[in-house]
Amino acid sequence: MSITTNHLTPDKDPMGAAIAEYYVHGKADRLRVFSSQFDEDAIHVRQLFRNFKQMPPLEKTALKLAEGKILDVGAGSGCHTLALQEMGKEVCAIDISVRSVTIMRLRGVKDVQLMNLFDEQFLGSFDTILMLMNGSGIIGKIENFPVFFRKMKQLLRPGGCIYMDSSDLKYLFEDEDGSYVIDLAGNYYGEIDFQMQYKDIKGEPFDWLYVDFETLSLYANQNGFNAELVKEGTHYDYLAKLSLKV
Repeated sequence: MSITTNHLTPDKDPMGAAIAEYYVHGKADRLRVFSSQFDEDAIHVRQLFRNFKQMPPLEKTALKLAEGKILDVGAGSGCHTLALQEMGKEVCAIDISVRSVTIMRLRGVKDVQLMNLFDEQFLGSFDTILMLMNGSGIIGKIENFPVFFRKMKQLLRPGGCIYMDSSDLKYLFEDEDGSYVIDLAGNYYGEIDFQMQYKDIKGEPFDWLYVDFETLSLYANQNGFNAELVKEGTHYDYLAKLSLKV
């Protein structure tokens, strides 16, 4: 399976529409989230506009550790990029949403590009690559890890690293006796399909990957990277540092 390199146009971009409305009006409706694996959920759009003090510990840790020239992948409303700018750090934000990129510019993000991480045209040289708010998600499926790590090798400077957060969804499969009921013959349990809707704007379905640290470490090692567990969150979430093997 190949990873899509498309951009999101306004008519197919519910999150971008929600971000734009919140920026203009200071409020927004629920951003609805659908999945074939779960009940309908929602994202509170104000969370996408949080400042550094409002961020969870994993994100704060990643922003503090980021150094040199930084790439913020899937920057959304630009909350992480703006926090880094306030720290005096050099950061480039990328996103596939036309609307989100426009809002980031209006919010004061200095260096922002409408760009898909996996686009062959996207080239650069970075000391730190940030993939936050379940940053592993854009990898989509386990089988895409080799493509992802190849791209990271193209973008990272010598000695550079990736800070990525994710969650282990195994708790969803816990039985009453504390054991886990997971179909080992099926797809990896962290591979989720999502679709979003904001008012009358409905996006296309997309793949999203939640990955446990042990599996992330395995694939990192197979593709020439070391994985280090930097910090664990309060609910099966964690922050990892991925760096090229010397």
